Amino acid sequence: MKAFRYSRWDGSQADFELDAKEALDALSDLMMEGLSAQEALEWMQRYGFPLAGMDMAVMGTEEMVSQLRDQLEELRQRYDLGDSMDDIRKRLEKILDKEQSALQSRHGHESLRLNDFLQRRHEGADSVFDRIDRFEDHVWEDPEAEEEFRELQAKQSEIQGLEQFLEQQGHRFRGPLQAGYETAQEVREEVEAIQQMMEDLQSGNFESISIDQLRELLGEPGAQSLMLLQKLESELEGAGLMRDGELTPRAIRKIGASALSDVYSSLRKSLAGEHETPGYGVGIPRPDETRLWQFGDTLDLDIVKTVMNAVTRSSGGGQSKSGGVSLEVDDFEIREKDYSTETTTILLLDMSWSMSWEDRFPAAKRVALAMDQLIRTQFPRDHFSIVGFSTQARELTIKELPEVSWDMNDPFTNLQEGLMVAERLIGQHRSANPQIIVITDGQPTAYYQGGNLRVEWPNGMGGISPHAVNETLKQVKRVTRMGVTINTFMLDDAPELVGFVEHMTKINKGRAFYTSPHQLGSFLMVDYLSQRRLRRR
Repeated sequence: MKAFRYSRWDGSQADFELDAKEALDALSDLMMEGLSAQEALEWMQRYGFPLAGMDMAVMGTEEMVSQLRDQLEELRQRYDLGDSMDDIRKRLEKILDKEQSALQSRHGHESLRLNDFLQRRHEGADSVFDRIDRFEDHVWEDPEAEEEFRELQAKQSEIQGLEQFLEQQGHRFRGPLQAGYETAQEVREEVEAIQQMMEDLQSGNFESISIDQLRELLGEPGAQSLMLLQKLESELEGAGLMRDGELTPRAIRKIGASALSDVYSSLRKSLAGEHETPGYGVGIPRPDETRLWQFGDTLDLDIVKTVMNAVTRSSGGGQSKSGGVSLEVDDFEIREKDYSTETTTILLLDMSWSMSWEDRFPAAKRVALAMDQLIRTQFPRDHFSIVGFSTQARELTIKELPEVSWDMNDPFTNLQEGLMVAERLIGQHRSANPQIIVITDGQPTAYYQGGNLRVEWPNGMGGISPHAVNETLKQVKRVTRMGVTINTFMLDDAPELVGFVEHMTKINKGRAFYTSPHQLGSFLMVDYLSQRRLRRR
C-alpha cells in the first residue's frame, strides 16, 4: 500500500491545484463501471479518488464525516456534562438571595413587592434561561444584585443554547471529566461546529465550510481534500470537459485516448507482429522508421540518412576524388511505410446482465472507446460503429458510450439482432473489407422469428438454447454471404459458449479467442491491427 506524507501548509508551498486530466481519469474509471458522468462526480465527492499528480489520495466526504464522527465520540467519552449548569444556577440563587434580603429589609415580610418577587422566584422549576427571563422587568432594590443580574442576563442566549444542547445531547456525555459551565460551552460549540460541518459535507455544501476550521479538526489532509473537492466540478467545466453535468465531446475524445494508451501500454513487444492482408492499400509514411533499400522498393529516400550512410562508408576510404561524398546503391535508406486497406468495422458489445461479473463490461467498454479513438485518429477513412445487445440490440453512439451500462434486468443475449443491426450498418458503409467483432460472455438466448421477439432459457445446466442458436447461425450465414468476417472474443470458457462459437467460425471462417477481461484489450487490438495493416519490409 502506498503511503502519503502530509505537512502543514505555511504559504511557501505551491497552491493546491487540481489537474483536470487526472480528475477526468478518475471520473472515467467510475464511468467504465456504468455510472453516468454526474453519478461518477458525486461518487468521487463522496468516496474520494486517487490523484497521482499530487502524490495523494483525495479524501471523500464519507471519510471526512467518519473522522469527524470519531472526534464527536472522543468528546463524549471524555466529558460528563450532567452538572455543567450548577455554577450558573448557584450564581443566580446568590443574586436572588441578595435581592430578597434587600426587599425584606426595606418593605417588610408581608409587602406586595416581596410577595411579587417570591412568586417570580418560586414559580416552578423552570430552566435557568426562563428564570432569568422572568426577572427582566423587575425593579431591583439592591444595586449590586442588579449589576450581577445584568451580567448574567447578557449571557442569556448562550445559557439557552447550552440548556437546549444538554436536553438534546447531554445524555451522550458520560466521560470521567466533570465539565463546568465554561468547559461545557466550549464542548457545545465544538460539537455543533462538527455537526454542522458533517451536514454540509453530506449535502455537498462545500462553500459553507471553513477551510481553517476543517484544518483544525482534520489536519492538512482534510483541508487539502476539501479544497480539491470544491474545485472538482468547476475545474472540469473550466477545462471544457463537462457541461451541465455531462461530458463534452472533448472529454469523450480524451477518455478514448486514455483507453487506447492503456491498451498499448499493456501490449508486450512480442505481440507486435503483423498478418498480411490481400493486396496493397494506401501507403502511409512512417517517418520515425527507415530501412535500407531493396530491389523492388519505391525510391522514397530519406536524404539525411542516405548521405550519412555514404559519409560513414567514405570515412573508410570511399571518398571521391573531387573531395565530395559519392553515393552508392547500398547507401540508399528509404522511409518505412504501412500499407493498409479501408475497412468497415462493427463492434458488437454484449450488454446482458452477466457482463457485470468479473469486470467484464468495464474491460469491454474500454476496448470500444480505445478502438473508436484508434480508428478516428489513425484510420480516418474507415467506418466504425458500436452495437450493444442484450435481449434486444441497438446502435450506440460514441457520445453515450462512456455512460452506457449493462442492462441490469436483462439476462438474455440476442446476438442475432446484433448481427442484423451490424448488417444494416455495413450496407450503409460498404467497403472491401467489412468485419464484425463480437465481445460476449454467453451463447444466444434471445432471437426474432416471424417478427416476434422470443427468449429461451438453456436446456439445463451446461445446455444450449437450440432455437436461439439456430436462428443466430442463420444470420451468421447471411452476413458471411456478404463477405463479412466475424471475429469473436469470448470472456467465458463455458462449453456451451465455446461450442456455439466453433459452429459460428466454421460457417464464417473468422477467428475466435478466449481471453480474460484484463487481456481483452491487448488481444483484440493486436488482432485488429495485424489484420488491418500490412507493412512492406
